[in-house]
Amino acid sequence: MTDKTVLITGANGGLGNTVSRAFLDAGARVFGVSRSIREDEFGHQRFTGIAAELTSAESTAAIVSKAGPVDVVVHLVGGFAGGTAVAETPVETLDKMLQINLRTAYLMAQAVLPGMRERRTGCVLAIGSRAASQPVATLTAYAASKAALSALIRGIAVENRAAGITANLVTPGTIDTPANRAAMPDADPSRWVKPEQIAALLLHLASPLGSQISGVEIPIGD
Repeated sequence: MTDKTVLITGANGGLGNTVSRAFLDAGARVFGVSRSIREDEFGHQRFTGIAAELTSAESTAAIVSKAGPVDVVVHLVGGFAGGTAVAETPVETLDKMLQINLRTAYLMAQAVLPGMRERRTGCVLAIGSRAASQPVATLTAYAASKAALSALIRGIAVENRAAGITANLVTPGTIDTPANRAAMPDADPSRWVKPEQIAALLLHLASPLGSQISGVEIPIGD
């Protein structure tokens, strides 16, 4: 990844920290986006933090403009809400899930794809959910938003294959993060997928070795 510019959203979250460090270790220039992130968050000369929200086409375009020509975008921003069946779930919950899990990815894709198409190279990666294809009762609003994200990524892959752009979705099982350990204290985290494993897969997909993989969902972990 030497001399490649990688834009990572959710760069300092439970998964984002590990993914950002993996791309830095691989030689990339990393621009990390989060609502609360310092420019020197990782203390690395090839890292630049951008404190911003992916709320509009204008704000997202400004992020991409600051990063310059983007070779790889790794979209880690996402949210979860659930616990009730569709009949009891307020439509506001669905709107929130679509906003966080779909709209942010759509805005980011719209911002980076024109430049990638012009240079005829690029890679778009996102984190999905098994719930999108394996329905779980009381998680339907969340699952629907992640299913929409899957359709978006696969559509991007089809639309941009001729331009040399790849797009893939990684769908992990439960991730071993401090937040998940706190939320599920009685679970066995030894069976959970490690952030380092997800980071390694994302790095492979973004590298020349992964250039023939596009338009797929790749599960990792239980």
